[in-house]
Amino acid sequence: MGVTPASRLRSVVGDRTATPLAKAFGMEIVDDLLRHYPRRYVALGELSDLSDLQVGQYATVMARVVESVNKTFGPGGRKVRTEVVVTDGTASLTLTFFQQKWRRAQLAPGTVGLFAGVVGRFRNQLQLTHPMFDPVQDDDGVPDPDGRVARGIVPIYPASKGVDSFALEKAVAQVLAVTDVEDPLPDDVRAARDLPGIEQALEWIHRPRRPEQWRRARERFRFEEAFVIQTVFAQRRHSAALDVAAARPRRAGGILDAFTERLPFTLTDGQRSVVEEIASDLAAARPMHRLLQGEVGSGKTIVALMAMLQVVDAGGQAALLAPTEVLAAQHHRGITAMLGDLAAGGMLGGAEHSTRVRLLTGSMSAAAKREALLDAASGAAGIVIGTHALIQDSVQLADLGLLVVDEQHRFGVEQRSALVDRSAVTPHVLVMTATPIPRTIAMTVFGDLETSTLRELPAGRQPIQTNVVPIADKPAWLDRAWERVVEEVRKGRQAYVVVSRIGAADEDRDGTDRAEGVAPTRSLVDVHAELASGPLSELRLGVLHGRLAPDEKDAVMAAFAAGEIDVLVATTVVEVGVDVPNATVMVVLDADRFGMSQLHQLRGRVGRGSEPGLCLLVTEADAASPAAERLVAVAGTLDGFELSHLDAALRREGDVLGASQSGLRSSLRLLSVVKDESVIADAREAATVVVEADPALDSLPALRAAVARLEETRQAEYLERT
Repeated sequence: MGVTPASRLRSVVGDRTATPLAKAFGMEIVDDLLRHYPRRYVALGELSDLSDLQVGQYATVMARVVESVNKTFGPGGRKVRTEVVVTDGTASLTLTFFQQKWRRAQLAPGTVGLFAGVVGRFRNQLQLTHPMFDPVQDDDGVPDPDGRVARGIVPIYPASKGVDSFALEKAVAQVLAVTDVEDPLPDDVRAARDLPGIEQALEWIHRPRRPEQWRRARERFRFEEAFVIQTVFAQRRHSAALDVAAARPRRAGGILDAFTERLPFTLTDGQRSVVEEIASDLAAARPMHRLLQGEVGSGKTIVALMAMLQVVDAGGQAALLAPTEVLAAQHHRGITAMLGDLAAGGMLGGAEHSTRVRLLTGSMSAAAKREALLDAASGAAGIVIGTHALIQDSVQLADLGLLVVDEQHRFGVEQRSALVDRSAVTPHVLVMTATPIPRTIAMTVFGDLETSTLRELPAGRQPIQTNVVPIADKPAWLDRAWERVVEEVRKGRQAYVVVSRIGAADEDRDGTDRAEGVAPTRSLVDVHAELASGPLSELRLGVLHGRLAPDEKDAVMAAFAAGEIDVLVATTVVEVGVDVPNATVMVVLDADRFGMSQLHQLRGRVGRGSEPGLCLLVTEADAASPAAERLVAVAGTLDGFELSHLDAALRREGDVLGASQSGLRSSLRLLSVVKDESVIADAREAATVVVEADPALDSLPALRAAVARLEETRQAEYLERT
């Protein structure tokens, strides 16, 4: 059998080449190398722009030598330093070699070559120390073994200190010459888009002769990446369509109608539309798989509750899975309060059409847990709300008809499946997220789910003013921020102070990123102590974070909701689900450590009552830094969808998708889930047609193999979380 993309790379290029490739880039098979595409191309005669170089980066540049000298130094002048100055015609760069005086002759003025190394700075001049060097042309007629002069274009690969671009170029040429590659794109799909075949595209992307070739090759591989991912999702949607669920049609005169009649407000047009979409899904005999996303405060919980009540009316049960005990308890309190006597099924004072709503968390007392488990197993509890405790084998539901997963990104597929798989009949699934998701990412990350979106805010929601407080330049503004908190409390209102970590020993354990080159963040412990003895000493302060015992968390939240705490000093545990209408002001310390969408979520905790909200983003970041620019963007709009696009555009592609930070095994090399919406939509449509015709891909072995490879990557692990 010949060499294929699945062949071990070591068997083709040898240990000497394969070992550094594996160490630097995680390459194990031939396909890993073939899919390591050049990041740019340099035409012979076109020198690199040296002004773009950054200190600390590993760079490969094409430049012309203008000066080459040997300088002696050290005791008795016995050591030699060769300094070579290269230029792009405008800027210059110094190459420094120690004890290699022969370099002066090799790099004579006029020599053009590729130079690679880590960019440093010496005496305010950018330099490469002991760079790798590879000639790209030879005016003296020396043979051109790599064929660069004939091709006229040099590929520049993502490289590392251990493996330079030249070594990658040679290794790719070696495997291209011996590898047989089958095309994962079906012929008709490729032809309809006028895309080159796989072998042609690999030649063009690695060894182009004209810019048009590498551009067409990139277009082809960008589509292929989208197509393989969308094929995975199309197979999942096809498989889900074959599952059988119990139809849960809407029943007139039941608990849902009773609840709807009591609503003290009118649903928005968006809410009514989504309620009807979900009602239609629930009435079908195949499982619903729907993502419900929406703005902060757009009323997702009401929509989900109406879906749960429809299932209860149809004789089934609904389970709501929340990621934290604080959020689970909040849901339980809120839903119970909204239902009133409709949540007192079988109890004294219960309404005619009523059910029970039970909470199940790991910290509950044995007696309370036993009572909740009995109501869940008997069916007396139509709605069961819980955390991971719901997933335990000891939890049995009489007839699970609907699973609602809140903040889906915090759960793995195995956790969701623990409930779904135990059910005799596949339940309907509604996934909720309060983080608006750009359409491109929704198609790529939640591609097996239908999507419903709530953009419109309910009537009466108050605006939230957001201001950046740049204390590096204006330290007095922080004092004014605390004065604003005091003013609000004196008016009978409440406030949040949000910090990024709990104590001195913590390293960003609440989900924030440590920024480089800025002051250490303030801890909750220190901030609480400073405020209690300083600017907020006259107020009643409370503390809330993820490591408090569950009963302590509940007590703090209950006290804050009851108005017994004026200011809640908290971590991001208050990011979602916490609803205290009397809270009107939030101060976020070290705001530059939070993502844009996260800040949008946080500020959604204020302005939920009759008074407008105020969010103050405190930062020590330099005003010209990207971190400060992100805060200005958050302050400039209340549109969470606009912020989600900006946030995604500013983050690394792998971070958007949840891949490992190195991204070494990510399936995405060229496709941008932020920018390539039309490509992804086209690929989704094409993949759906292919899978409908051949669900198992029996007639398309190369595509089947590509799907299998994707499923083996860390990328697939994230896709599975959907």
